[in-house]
Amino acid sequence: MFSDKDRAHFSKLETPFYYYDLNLLKSTLEACHKAASAYKFHVHYAMKANFNPIVLKEIEKIGFGADCVSGNEVKKAIEIGFAKNKVVFAGVGKSDKEINDALDNDIFCFNVESVQELSVINELAEKKQKIAKVAIRINPNVDAHTHANITTGLDENKFGVNSWDMPACADVLNISANLEFIGVHFHIGSQITNMEVYKNLCIRVNEFATWFEDHGFKVTVLNVGGGLGIDYHKPDQQIPDFETYFKIFADFLEVKPYQEVHFELGRALVGQSASLISRVLYVKNGKKKNFIILDAGMTELMRPALYQAYHQIENISKPLSVDSSQTSNPVKYDVVGPICESTDCFGKEVQLPETFRNDLIAIRSTGAYGEVMASHYNLRETVQVVSSEDI
Repeated sequence: MFSDKDRAHFSKLETPFYYYDLNLLKSTLEACHKAASAYKFHVHYAMKANFNPIVLKEIEKIGFGADCVSGNEVKKAIEIGFAKNKVVFAGVGKSDKEINDALDNDIFCFNVESVQELSVINELAEKKQKIAKVAIRINPNVDAHTHANITTGLDENKFGVNSWDMPACADVLNISANLEFIGVHFHIGSQITNMEVYKNLCIRVNEFATWFEDHGFKVTVLNVGGGLGIDYHKPDQQIPDFETYFKIFADFLEVKPYQEVHFELGRALVGQSASLISRVLYVKNGKKKNFIILDAGMTELMRPALYQAYHQIENISKPLSVDSSQTSNPVKYDVVGPICESTDCFGKEVQLPETFRNDLIAIRSTGAYGEVMASHYNLRETVQVVSSEDI
Protein backbone atom coordinates (compact mmCIF):
# COMPACT_ATOMS: atom_id res chain seq x y z
CA MET A 1 0.00 0.00 0.00
CA PHE A 2 1.10 3.56 -0.64
CA SER A 3 0.69 6.40 1.86
CA ASP A 4 -0.68 9.85 1.06
CA LYS A 5 2.89 11.10 1.35
CA ASP A 6 4.05 8.57 -1.23
CA ARG A 7 1.31 9.51 -3.67
CA ALA A 8 1.94 13.23 -3.24
CA HIS A 9 5.63 12.70 -3.94
CA PHE A 10 5.01 10.44 -6.93
CA SER A 11 2.67 13.01 -8.51
CA LYS A 12 5.55 15.49 -8.77
CA LEU A 13 7.91 13.08 -10.52
CA GLU A 14 8.39 12.28 -14.15
CA THR A 15 7.18 8.80 -14.96
CA PRO A 16 7.77 5.93 -15.46
CA PHE A 17 10.06 4.96 -12.59
CA TYR A 18 10.77 2.04 -10.30
CA TYR A 19 9.99 2.71 -6.66
CA TYR A 20 11.94 0.66 -4.11
CA ASP A 21 10.57 0.18 -0.60
CA LEU A 22 13.82 -0.25 1.30
CA ASN A 23 12.06 -0.91 4.60
CA LEU A 24 10.32 -3.95 3.11
CA LEU A 25 13.56 -5.04 1.47
CA LYS A 26 15.43 -4.88 4.79
CA SER A 27 12.66 -6.76 6.62
CA THR A 28 12.72 -9.49 3.97
CA LEU A 29 16.49 -9.84 4.14
CA GLU A 30 16.41 -10.00 7.93
CA ALA A 31 13.70 -12.70 7.86
CA CYS A 32 15.74 -14.79 5.42
CA HIS A 33 18.97 -14.30 7.38
CA LYS A 34 17.33 -15.35 10.64
CA ALA A 35 15.71 -18.45 9.13
CA ALA A 36 18.90 -19.57 7.35
CA SER A 37 21.11 -18.92 10.38
CA ALA A 38 19.05 -21.34 12.45
CA TYR A 39 20.56 -24.17 10.37
CA LYS A 40 23.90 -22.49 9.55
CA PHE A 41 22.89 -22.38 5.90
CA HIS A 42 24.80 -20.14 3.48
CA VAL A 43 22.83 -17.77 1.23
CA HIS A 44 24.10 -16.28 -2.02
CA TYR A 45 21.95 -13.64 -3.66
CA ALA A 46 21.12 -14.38 -7.31
CA MET A 47 22.21 -11.10 -8.88
CA LYS A 48 20.33 -11.66 -12.13
CA ALA A 49 17.09 -10.84 -10.26
CA ASN A 50 18.10 -7.25 -9.57
CA PHE A 51 21.50 -5.57 -9.67
CA ASN A 52 20.49 -2.04 -8.73
CA PRO A 53 23.30 -0.75 -6.46
CA ILE A 54 20.77 0.40 -3.85
CA VAL A 55 19.51 -3.17 -3.55
CA LEU A 56 22.93 -4.82 -3.73
CA LYS A 57 24.35 -2.69 -0.91
CA GLU A 58 21.56 -3.75 1.44
CA ILE A 59 22.10 -7.42 0.58
CA GLU A 60 25.86 -7.19 1.02
CA LYS A 61 25.42 -5.47 4.40
CA ILE A 62 23.47 -8.39 5.82
CA GLY A 63 26.32 -10.75 4.94
CA PHE A 64 24.98 -12.79 2.04
CA GLY A 65 27.19 -13.91 -0.82
CA ALA A 66 26.59 -13.38 -4.53
CA ASP A 67 25.48 -15.87 -7.16
CA CYS A 68 26.56 -14.59 -10.58
CA VAL A 69 25.77 -15.76 -14.10
CA SER A 70 28.04 -13.43 -16.07
CA GLY A 71 31.51 -11.98 -15.79
CA ASN A 72 30.09 -8.50 -15.32
CA GLU A 73 27.94 -9.72 -12.44
CA VAL A 74 31.09 -11.09 -10.79
CA LYS A 75 32.78 -7.70 -11.26
CA LYS A 76 29.77 -5.80 -9.94
CA ALA A 77 29.50 -8.01 -6.85
CA ILE A 78 33.13 -7.36 -5.97
CA GLU A 79 32.81 -3.63 -6.69
CA ILE A 80 29.82 -3.42 -4.33
CA GLY A 81 31.83 -5.14 -1.59
CA PHE A 82 30.71 -8.77 -1.57
CA ALA A 83 33.50 -10.93 -0.17
CA LYS A 84 35.34 -12.77 -2.97
CA ASN A 85 35.13 -15.98 -1.00
CA LYS A 86 31.33 -15.71 -1.11
CA VAL A 87 31.06 -15.19 -4.89
CA VAL A 88 29.99 -18.15 -7.04
CA PHE A 89 29.94 -18.10 -10.84
CA ALA A 90 27.34 -20.18 -12.67
CA GLY A 91 26.15 -20.00 -16.26
CA VAL A 92 25.88 -22.46 -19.12
CA GLY A 93 28.13 -20.42 -21.43
CA LYS A 94 31.08 -18.82 -19.62
CA SER A 95 33.56 -17.21 -22.01
CA ASP A 96 37.32 -17.56 -21.61
CA LYS A 97 37.52 -13.87 -20.67
CA GLU A 98 34.86 -14.26 -17.99
CA ILE A 99 36.60 -17.33 -16.56
CA ASN A 100 39.99 -15.60 -16.56
CA ASP A 101 38.58 -12.53 -14.78
CA ALA A 102 36.95 -14.73 -12.15
CA LEU A 103 40.21 -16.64 -11.66
CA ASP A 104 42.03 -13.33 -11.18
CA ASN A 105 39.52 -12.42 -8.47
CA ASP A 106 39.95 -15.76 -6.64
CA ILE A 107 36.22 -16.34 -6.32
CA PHE A 108 34.80 -19.06 -4.10
CA CYS A 109 33.60 -21.43 -6.78
CA PHE A 110 32.69 -22.06 -10.42
CA ASN A 111 29.42 -23.94 -10.83
CA VAL A 112 30.33 -25.98 -13.92
CA GLU A 113 27.64 -26.97 -16.43
CA SER A 114 29.38 -29.28 -18.90
CA VAL A 115 32.22 -31.78 -19.17
CA GLN A 116 33.95 -29.56 -21.70
CA GLU A 117 33.77 -26.55 -19.38
CA LEU A 118 35.72 -28.48 -16.75
CA SER A 119 38.60 -28.94 -19.20
CA VAL A 120 38.52 -25.28 -20.25
CA ILE A 121 38.66 -23.99 -16.67
CA ASN A 122 41.50 -26.38 -15.89
CA GLU A 123 43.51 -25.17 -18.91
CA LEU A 124 42.97 -21.49 -18.10
CA ALA A 125 43.77 -22.02 -14.42
CA GLU A 126 46.96 -23.87 -15.35
CA LYS A 127 48.16 -20.90 -17.42
CA LYS A 128 47.65 -18.65 -14.40
CA GLN A 129 49.15 -21.20 -11.99
CA LYS A 130 45.95 -21.17 -9.98
CA ILE A 131 43.65 -23.80 -8.54
CA ALA A 132 40.00 -23.29 -9.43
CA LYS A 133 37.36 -24.56 -7.04
CA VAL A 134 34.50 -26.19 -8.91
CA ALA A 135 31.09 -27.67 -8.18
CA ILE A 136 29.27 -29.74 -10.77
CA ARG A 137 25.82 -28.43 -11.64
CA ILE A 138 23.72 -31.52 -12.16
CA ASN A 139 20.41 -31.61 -13.96
CA PRO A 140 18.34 -33.72 -11.53
CA ASN A 141 15.30 -34.12 -13.82
CA VAL A 142 12.98 -32.71 -11.13
CA ASP A 143 9.83 -30.97 -12.35
CA ALA A 144 9.50 -27.59 -10.63
CA HIS A 145 5.81 -27.29 -11.59
CA THR A 146 6.30 -23.70 -12.70
CA HIS A 147 6.11 -21.84 -16.02
CA ALA A 148 7.77 -23.76 -18.85
CA ASN A 149 9.98 -20.78 -19.71
CA ILE A 150 11.54 -20.67 -16.22
CA THR A 151 12.02 -24.40 -15.63
CA THR A 152 15.70 -25.39 -15.57
CA GLY A 153 15.95 -28.84 -13.98
CA LEU A 154 14.54 -31.23 -16.60
CA ASP A 155 16.49 -33.41 -19.03
CA GLU A 156 15.15 -31.27 -21.88
CA ASN A 157 16.68 -28.06 -20.46
CA LYS A 158 20.08 -26.69 -21.50
CA PHE A 159 21.35 -26.25 -17.97
CA GLY A 160 23.70 -28.50 -16.04
CA VAL A 161 25.29 -31.88 -16.54
CA ASN A 162 22.96 -34.79 -17.14
CA SER A 163 23.28 -37.83 -14.90
CA TRP A 164 24.74 -39.98 -17.68
CA ASP A 165 27.65 -37.53 -18.04
CA MET A 166 28.74 -37.79 -14.41
CA PRO A 167 31.32 -40.56 -15.06
CA ALA A 168 32.91 -38.34 -17.73
CA CYS A 169 33.03 -35.47 -15.23
CA ALA A 170 34.75 -37.75 -12.74
CA ASP A 171 37.33 -38.75 -15.36
CA VAL A 172 38.17 -35.12 -16.18
CA LEU A 173 38.38 -34.16 -12.50
CA ASN A 174 40.80 -37.02 -11.85
CA ILE A 175 43.26 -35.80 -14.47
CA SER A 176 42.89 -32.04 -13.88
CA ALA A 177 45.61 -30.82 -11.57
CA ASN A 178 44.28 -27.25 -11.49
CA LEU A 179 40.76 -28.08 -10.41
CA GLU A 180 39.58 -28.62 -6.84
CA PHE A 181 36.22 -30.36 -6.71
CA ILE A 182 34.22 -29.10 -3.72
CA GLY A 183 30.65 -30.14 -4.33
CA VAL A 184 27.44 -30.42 -6.30
CA HIS A 185 25.09 -27.73 -7.51
CA PHE A 186 21.42 -27.76 -8.51
CA HIS A 187 18.82 -25.27 -9.68
CA ILE A 188 15.49 -26.56 -10.92
CA GLY A 189 13.57 -23.41 -11.78
CA SER A 190 12.08 -20.14 -10.62
CA GLN A 191 8.87 -18.94 -8.95
CA ILE A 192 8.35 -22.27 -7.19
CA THR A 193 5.53 -22.17 -4.65
CA ASN A 194 4.90 -25.90 -4.23
CA MET A 195 7.14 -26.91 -1.33
CA GLU A 196 6.81 -30.61 -2.21
CA VAL A 197 9.09 -29.89 -5.16
CA TYR A 198 11.95 -29.18 -2.78
CA LYS A 199 11.46 -32.52 -1.01
CA ASN A 200 11.91 -34.23 -4.38
CA LEU A 201 15.03 -32.15 -4.99
CA CYS A 202 16.52 -33.19 -1.64
CA ILE A 203 16.16 -36.85 -2.58
CA ARG A 204 18.09 -36.26 -5.80
CA VAL A 205 20.77 -34.17 -4.07
CA ASN A 206 21.33 -37.01 -1.61
CA GLU A 207 21.67 -39.51 -4.47
CA PHE A 208 24.14 -37.47 -6.52
CA ALA A 209 26.27 -36.44 -3.53
CA THR A 210 26.52 -40.08 -2.54
CA TRP A 211 27.52 -41.03 -6.10
CA PHE A 212 30.48 -38.64 -6.03
CA GLU A 213 31.59 -39.78 -2.59
CA ASP A 214 31.33 -43.42 -3.65
CA HIS A 215 33.65 -42.54 -6.55
CA GLY A 216 36.34 -41.10 -4.30
CA PHE A 217 35.40 -37.41 -4.20
CA LYS A 218 34.79 -35.48 -0.99
CA VAL A 219 31.63 -33.39 -1.28
CA THR A 220 31.92 -30.42 1.05
CA VAL A 221 29.29 -28.15 -0.56
CA LEU A 222 25.68 -29.01 -1.30
CA ASN A 223 24.39 -26.08 -3.34
CA VAL A 224 20.66 -26.54 -3.80
CA GLY A 225 20.04 -23.34 -5.79
CA GLY A 226 16.99 -21.19 -5.19
CA GLY A 227 13.72 -20.63 -7.02
CA LEU A 228 11.47 -19.82 -4.06
CA GLY A 229 8.49 -17.85 -5.36
CA ILE A 230 6.52 -14.86 -4.13
CA ASP A 231 2.78 -14.15 -4.04
CA TYR A 232 2.14 -11.80 -6.95
CA HIS A 233 -1.56 -11.61 -6.02
CA LYS A 234 -0.84 -10.29 -2.50
CA PRO A 235 2.02 -7.81 -2.81
CA ASP A 236 1.48 -5.83 0.40
CA GLN A 237 4.12 -6.62 3.01
CA GLN A 238 4.34 -10.22 1.83
CA ILE A 239 7.56 -11.81 3.10
CA PRO A 240 8.07 -15.38 1.86
CA ASP A 241 7.89 -18.23 4.35
CA PHE A 242 11.63 -18.71 4.69
CA GLU A 243 11.25 -20.78 7.85
CA THR A 244 9.23 -23.51 6.11
CA TYR A 245 11.49 -23.36 3.05
CA PHE A 246 14.74 -23.88 4.95
CA LYS A 247 13.21 -26.47 7.30
CA ILE A 248 12.42 -28.73 4.33
CA PHE A 249 16.11 -28.89 3.46
CA ALA A 250 17.07 -29.33 7.11
CA ASP A 251 14.65 -32.26 7.36
CA PHE A 252 15.27 -34.02 4.04
CA LEU A 253 18.90 -33.36 3.09
CA GLU A 254 21.44 -35.86 4.37
CA VAL A 255 24.16 -33.48 5.52
CA LYS A 256 27.43 -34.84 6.86
CA PRO A 257 29.34 -32.95 9.59
CA TYR A 258 31.92 -31.61 7.09
CA GLN A 259 29.34 -30.41 4.57
CA GLU A 260 27.87 -26.94 4.05
CA VAL A 261 24.48 -26.24 2.49
CA HIS A 262 24.32 -23.28 0.10
CA PHE A 263 21.33 -21.49 -1.43
CA GLU A 264 20.95 -19.03 -4.29
CA LEU A 265 17.86 -16.92 -3.65
CA GLY A 266 16.86 -14.01 -5.86
CA ARG A 267 13.19 -13.24 -6.42
CA ALA A 268 12.20 -14.20 -2.88
CA LEU A 269 14.54 -11.56 -1.46
CA VAL A 270 13.73 -8.62 -3.73
CA GLY A 271 10.52 -9.33 -5.65
CA GLN A 272 8.05 -7.49 -3.43
CA SER A 273 10.34 -4.55 -2.74
CA ALA A 274 9.56 -2.56 -5.90
CA SER A 275 6.67 -1.23 -7.96
CA LEU A 276 6.71 0.28 -11.42
CA ILE A 277 4.96 3.66 -11.25
CA SER A 278 3.46 4.92 -14.49
CA ARG A 279 1.10 7.65 -15.65
CA VAL A 280 -1.97 7.24 -17.83
CA LEU A 281 -1.41 8.87 -21.21
CA TYR A 282 -4.78 8.08 -22.77
CA VAL A 283 -8.00 6.20 -22.11
CA LYS A 284 -9.70 4.58 -25.11
CA ASN A 285 -13.21 3.32 -24.42
CA GLY A 286 -14.75 1.04 -27.01
CA LYS A 287 -17.71 -1.28 -27.50
CA LYS A 288 -15.75 -4.46 -26.73
CA LYS A 289 -12.59 -3.21 -25.01
CA ASN A 290 -11.52 -0.32 -22.82
CA PHE A 291 -7.83 0.54 -22.93
CA ILE A 292 -5.60 2.38 -20.49
CA ILE A 293 -2.44 3.46 -22.31
CA LEU A 294 0.49 4.01 -19.93
CA ASP A 295 3.79 5.79 -20.39
CA ALA A 296 5.51 2.57 -19.21
CA GLY A 297 5.74 -0.36 -21.56
CA MET A 298 7.41 -3.69 -22.13
CA THR A 299 10.69 -1.76 -22.35
CA GLU A 300 10.35 -1.05 -18.63
CA LEU A 301 8.74 -4.35 -17.57
CA MET A 302 9.22 -7.33 -19.88
CA ARG A 303 7.76 -10.15 -17.78
CA PRO A 304 4.10 -9.93 -18.91
CA ALA A 305 5.14 -9.97 -22.58
CA LEU A 306 7.78 -12.65 -22.07
CA TYR A 307 6.02 -15.03 -19.66
CA GLN A 308 2.42 -13.80 -19.64
CA ALA A 309 3.27 -13.01 -16.03
CA TYR A 310 0.68 -11.57 -13.65
CA HIS A 311 1.35 -8.36 -11.73
CA GLN A 312 -1.25 -6.64 -9.60
CA ILE A 313 -2.20 -3.28 -11.13
CA GLU A 314 -3.56 -0.42 -9.01
CA ASN A 315 -4.77 3.10 -9.69
CA ILE A 316 -3.00 4.90 -6.84
CA SER A 317 -4.53 8.27 -7.70
CA LYS A 318 -7.70 6.82 -6.21
CA PRO A 319 -6.72 5.24 -2.88
CA LEU A 320 -9.27 2.72 -1.71
CA SER A 321 -9.99 1.14 1.64
CA VAL A 322 -11.33 -1.94 -0.15
CA ASP A 323 -10.50 -3.82 -3.31
CA SER A 324 -11.28 -1.90 -6.50
CA SER A 325 -13.77 -4.56 -7.56
CA GLN A 326 -16.03 -3.47 -4.69
CA THR A 327 -16.24 0.20 -5.70
CA SER A 328 -19.39 1.68 -7.18
CA ASN A 329 -17.91 2.41 -10.59
CA PRO A 330 -15.42 -0.31 -11.52
CA VAL A 331 -14.40 -0.61 -15.16
CA LYS A 332 -12.53 -3.42 -16.89
CA TYR A 333 -9.51 -2.23 -18.85
CA ASP A 334 -6.74 -3.73 -20.90
CA VAL A 335 -3.70 -1.99 -19.44
CA VAL A 336 -1.15 -1.48 -22.19
CA GLY A 337 2.00 0.46 -22.97
CA PRO A 338 3.11 2.74 -25.80
CA ILE A 339 5.49 0.32 -27.54
CA CYS A 340 4.77 -0.63 -31.15
CA GLU A 341 4.16 -4.30 -30.33
CA SER A 342 0.86 -6.08 -29.74
CA THR A 343 2.40 -7.95 -26.83
CA ASP A 344 3.01 -4.66 -24.99
CA CYS A 345 0.28 -5.40 -22.47
CA PHE A 346 0.45 -5.57 -18.66
CA GLY A 347 -2.97 -7.05 -18.06
CA LYS A 348 -6.28 -7.80 -19.76
CA GLU A 349 -9.71 -7.11 -18.31
CA VAL A 350 -8.18 -5.53 -15.21
CA GLN A 351 -10.92 -4.22 -12.92
CA LEU A 352 -10.11 -0.71 -11.71
CA PRO A 353 -12.02 2.37 -10.60
CA GLU A 354 -12.90 4.62 -13.51
CA THR A 355 -9.55 5.93 -14.69
CA PHE A 356 -8.56 9.17 -16.40
CA ARG A 357 -5.61 10.77 -18.16
CA ASN A 358 -2.69 11.56 -15.79
CA ASP A 359 -3.82 9.10 -13.10
CA LEU A 360 -0.93 7.24 -11.52
CA ILE A 361 -0.80 3.48 -11.93
CA ALA A 362 1.32 1.12 -9.81
CA ILE A 363 2.37 -2.25 -11.19
CA ARG A 364 3.33 -4.23 -8.12
CA SER A 365 5.89 -6.94 -7.25
CA THR A 366 8.45 -5.78 -9.82
CA GLY A 367 11.60 -5.98 -7.70
CA ALA A 368 12.76 -9.14 -9.50
CA TYR A 369 13.34 -9.28 -13.24
CA GLY A 370 11.88 -5.81 -13.69
CA GLU A 371 14.48 -3.08 -13.91
CA VAL A 372 17.23 -5.53 -14.92
CA MET A 373 15.36 -6.58 -18.07
CA ALA A 374 14.56 -3.04 -19.21
CA SER A 375 15.63 -2.11 -22.72
CA HIS A 376 16.01 0.84 -25.07
CA TYR A 377 13.77 -0.63 -27.76
CA ASN A 378 11.99 2.18 -29.67
CA LEU A 379 14.87 4.37 -28.38
CA ARG A 380 13.24 4.54 -24.97
CA GLU A 381 14.92 6.43 -22.15
CA THR A 382 16.58 4.52 -19.30
CA VAL A 383 13.94 3.89 -16.67
CA GLN A 384 14.48 5.98 -13.55
CA VAL A 385 14.65 4.80 -9.94
CA VAL A 386 13.23 6.27 -6.72
CA SER A 387 13.61 4.76 -3.24
CA SER A 388 11.70 5.22 -0.01
CA GLU A 389 14.71 7.12 1.33
CA ASP A 390 14.07 9.82 -1.27
CA ILE A 391 10.66 10.66 0.18
